Amino acid sequence: MAEQRLHAFVSGRVQGVFFRYESQRVAQDLGLMGYARNLPDGRVEVLAEGERMALEGLLEFLREGPRMARVDAVDHSFAPAAGDLDSFHIR
Repeated sequence: MAEQRLHAFVSGRVQGVFFRYESQRVAQDLGLMGYARNLPDGRVEVLAEGERMALEGLLEFLREGPRMARVDAVDHSFAPAAGDLDSFHIR
C-alpha cells in the first residue's frame, strides 16, 4: 500500500499544553515521519507521512489532544507522500 501524507491544522487551546510533544510521541509510536509546530495564530500544524492506517491513528489523537488541551477543530487533508521527511520532530 502506498504511503500518504496527512496535513492538519489543530485549533483550540493547543499551545502550552504539551500538544506538540504528545503528537510526536504518538506519531513515533505509529512509525510516522513529519513534524508538529506552533503557528503564530495559536494553532498547531502537523505534517506526517506513513501508512494510511497509522495516519488515521494520529488524526484520532489530534481530535482529542492531550489531557490539558481543548481541541475545537482539526482541518486536515490527505495526499500522496512526498518522501521528503526523515523522522518525526517538533519545530
